[in-house]
Amino acid sequence: MKVSTVEIDKAASILKLLGDKTRLTMVKILDNHDCCVCEFVEIFKMSQPAISQHIRKLKDAGVVRETRRGQWIIYSLNKDSDYYPLVQNLLDHLPSQDYKLKELEEQGLRISCE
Repeated sequence: MKVSTVEIDKAASILKLLGDKTRLTMVKILDNHDCCVCEFVEIFKMSQPAISQHIRKLKDAGVVRETRRGQWIIYSLNKDSDYYPLVQNLLDHLPSQDYKLKELEEQGLRISCE
């Protein structure tokens, strides 16, 4: 398996992007679960435009991708990205954030955007 290297400039911009606690938490959640904006709004108690701004930055960098399911847009980690190995390595060092989704489920707020 060939290990891809990332240019220093690009690595720095990805790490800067993930230096934001909200974005880093979003990416960690997306490591195991696809989510829609409305779920992030509930998890982070932030406005939809603020969440969309964070998602847009992650998407523009190629860290996250979107898939349309009917009227819903579902976000997931972009595992085809050249930067995915770098991101994945970082995520491996972080604690699971699954409990945040579990809390949503318990409140009846976990969306099944199907």
